[in-house]
This record gives sequence, structure tokens and C-alpha cells, in this order.
Amino acid sequence: MAVADRPAPRAPLRRFIPFVGATLAYFHDPLATMAHRYRTQGPVSEMNFVGRKWTMLLGPDACEAALRNVDKAFANGPGWGYLIGPFFDRGLMLLDFEEHLHHRRIMQEAFTRDRLIDYTTAMGPAVAKGLDAWTPQQQFPVYRPLKDLTLDVAAQVFMGGADPSTGSGQGWIESGELRRVNDAFIDCVQAAMGFVRYPVPGTRWNRGVKGRKLLEEFFRRHIPSRRESEGKDMFSILCHVETDDGHRFSDDDVVNHMIFLMMAAHDTSTITTTTILQRLGQNPEWQERCREESMALGEFPTYDEIEKLTSLDLVMKESLRLVTPVPGQARYTVKETEVCGQTIPANRYVSVGVHLSHYLEEYWPDPHRFDPERFAEDRREDKVHRFAWQPFGGGVHKCIGMYFGETEVKMIIHQLLRRFSWTVDPDYVAPMNYHSLPFPSDGLPVDLYPLGVRA
Repeated sequence: MAVADRPAPRAPLRRFIPFVGATLAYFHDPLATMAHRYRTQGPVSEMNFVGRKWTMLLGPDACEAALRNVDKAFANGPGWGYLIGPFFDRGLMLLDFEEHLHHRRIMQEAFTRDRLIDYTTAMGPAVAKGLDAWTPQQQFPVYRPLKDLTLDVAAQVFMGGADPSTGSGQGWIESGELRRVNDAFIDCVQAAMGFVRYPVPGTRWNRGVKGRKLLEEFFRRHIPSRRESEGKDMFSILCHVETDDGHRFSDDDVVNHMIFLMMAAHDTSTITTTTILQRLGQNPEWQERCREESMALGEFPTYDEIEKLTSLDLVMKESLRLVTPVPGQARYTVKETEVCGQTIPANRYVSVGVHLSHYLEEYWPDPHRFDPERFAEDRREDKVHRFAWQPFGGGVHKCIGMYFGETEVKMIIHQLLRRFSWTVDPDYVAPMNYHSLPFPSDGLPVDLYPLGVRA
């Protein structure tokens, strides 16, 4: 059985308020808003959004032009900076051109195959510990427990579970502090779509500013012990990695990159894992198919063994198509350029709408249908156009943690399949909140059972 991702798109709100522009229409239904704009205005159009005029690039051809950025007209920093700059300042995604490549070369040392093998080894027990707290129940709102779980995994893998200065086997981050760190990340992400973009008390922006300060203090406080350690966690590695010619990160660099990586690692993984849980709950034949492969492996598969979860890989790719964790990419033109035959002037904010490409019928037959087989080797609908499926972005800014994120998601679902079975109402459509990164506003209720027990 295949279940539609959503009902027929709601009619987009087309009466725009000055300054607010199409912001409310986007929050109401971004896919319908972008689809209407694409059908009526083509791949390049203009739209007022969160207080600025933006050029919208829609469809694979337009997205390819911006993401490949052959003429280096599109910059990440000023584009993303307007939305999230105060909260994720100088994270890798916000750097450009030579500086970006310089930082990426250093950071790539933290994502080598050997590092990924180590991260996977640490990941398995961290996931198991988190799932030990799950209690089977009806209408279990799974989103927040998954968010807590991915943060715990990120804390273990990215920051290490023990204080290197003492050698203690106990977690060096207290649960209360970890909760404050998590809340700070949430505040920073949600601030990006705030209407009031100044630190006025009571606003999202103000909470984001306070969250950024807490995160800076948290990571800076622990840098000395990380520099003295030889730990295998990401935090320690960023404090030590250097290129062959001796370049390494300053303390400020480490703080900025850790704040961005932690956000990217646990927010996007949570969204993808939530979508997979919904889809497997609504499609029991796919749940059983994935479970059969997981039961053939141990509880903590190695990095190489995870590649054997081929059915889960198909499900994950289809889930990323249906709900793209980062549905749009922000850019800013540093010089005049041309996209799809239309001139875009310099100094223009640009939104690259990758999510719409995942729903265009000319590339994806019956695009609202859950159909993981569309990624199977005998079909490969994602290869019809090289930019028809871009959940990780593209070009030199393609997600550096892509393989880490895929492994984390698969490890979580793998262990869930070995412990539980679950169902989701076949007619359920997640009420998505798009005020920051997309998430189900009702928490995604699932009926969770111990494996082998079904009411």
C-alpha cells in the first residue's frame, strides 16, 4: 500500500501584505506557493519574504545554475546570513569561495572514512541507551523523543561521553545542561523566520540571540580540555585536525563550526527519521522488508554493514524527497548573472527552492505517492535530471556530513526495527510546521508495540 504524502495542495494565499509579502503564504503551504509561482511565472521570479525582496529559483535547471555556481555569482554568506547569521555565524555553510574551501579542507579531516567508522562505533550504544527509555504505547508522539535521541547521539559522537581531563566514564554533560543546549539550538533555528529581526524581549529573535550566547559559552568553556585530549569525538578532532601544510582551526573557528555542526546533525536527522517512521508505519510491507534486513545484522552494525540495509536506503531516499529537511537554499548575488535566460542583478537575495523539484511530475511520476522503488537501479528516477533530487544541496557546498547523517538515521531506524513494530493511520497527513525547518506540529502520533506484539 502506498500513502499520499499530503492532501491536494491548499490554494496559496495570493494577497500579500507589504513587508510581509509571501511569508504567510509560504508558512501556510510552501509547496503549493512554490508550485503556483513556478506554473505562473516560470523558474525565475521575485517575491517579498521575511522583510526582503528575493529572487526565487525553481525547478532543476534554475537550481543547478545556483548550486553549481560556475561564474561564482552566488554567495552563501550574505544570503544565509540574513536568515541565520547572528545564530550560526561563520559556520561552514555561511563561508564562501577560497575561505570556504580552506575551512572545508580542514574539516574534511573530521569526515574521513576512518573517522566515520569510529563515529559509527560510538553511535550504536548511544542509540540503544536512548531507546531504552521508550515505552510502547498508543498514540506515542514520536517527534520530541526522536529529537532528544538525536541530540544525545550528537552529544556522544560529536562531544564524547566522558571528560578527557578526568578520564571519567560518566557523561561530562549533565542532563540539565544538555537540555539547555538543546533548547538553545531550537531557539536559534526558529529565530531565522521571525518577523521581528531585532532582539526585542519576548521575540524569537531575542531568544535566538540568547541561545547563541549560551552555546558560545558552552563550547568555549570546554575547548582547553579538548585540545589536551586525544579523543575520537568530533569536538576533540576539530581541536586537533590540520592540513598537510599545517593549517588548523582557531578557538573561534572551533566554536563556530561546532555550533553549526551540532544544529545540522541533530535537526536534519530528526526530521528524516520522523518521516521514515511515519512512512513505515503506514506501509507495513516496507516495514517488514526493512526489518528482515535489520534482523540479519547485529544490534550495532559496523559502518560497512549498514550499507547492507538496501531497502532502508530506498525508504530513506524517498523520505528525503517527500520531506526535505532543508527545503530551500539561500544565496546572494555578488555580481550580475543569468539563470534560465533571465538576468539577475547584483546584490539580490536568492532562494533556491530544491524541494519543489522533488514534486515536479515531469521528473517524478505520481510525485505525492510514497514509492521507494523509484530509487531502485532499474528505475532511478532521480537520475532523469542531475538536480531533480538534491536533499543535501549541491556544488562545493554539498553537505559535508551527508554520510554521517545517513549512517545516523539508518542506525536509529535499524535499532527501532529490532525492538518495536509500529503503525500510523493510513489516512494520517502530518500537519507540518514550516516556520523554521519542517516538523510535524502534532509530534507525529504512532502506535508503538514491542516487537512481536500487536493489538
